[in-house]
Amino acid sequence: MDYGILENLMGYALRRAQIRIYQDFLDALDNWSITPPRFSAMIIIDKNADMKLTELAAAMGIARSGAVEVVNSLEKLGFVSRTDSTVDKRAHALALSSEGKKALSSITQAIQAHDARISTRLTADEQAELRRLLGLLG
Repeated sequence: MDYGILENLMGYALRRAQIRIYQDFLDALDNWSITPPRFSAMIIIDKNADMKLTELAAAMGIARSGAVEVVNSLEKLGFVSRTDSTVDKRAHALALSSEGKKALSSITQAIQAHDARISTRLTADEQAELRRLLGLLG
């Protein structure tokens, strides 16, 4: 197959890899209805007690409305709860529920297995170099 200019486009190569990686991610986490943004949110909420929705949005690099959508979906799954903030009475604090903490442990194991699968063709040094190079792009 002749891909023409596509073979030389960085964005095209990244997108093709992302499609394969994303599908493996979804397959690995099908039991939990977890997407990459939901997993990211769970990790960030777990590591940053009582954070506000706006802080989560900023940490994830998404709009507040996107964070609302992610948190709403995690709340429906029973993984996240909102409580009144002790710092700002106008805001809610986010926390993982006890079910969310249990699920996160299993989800993290599945993610680590997924990550090992997708990077098997790269040496440890190549993996580190790829992370470094991707960091330069964004």
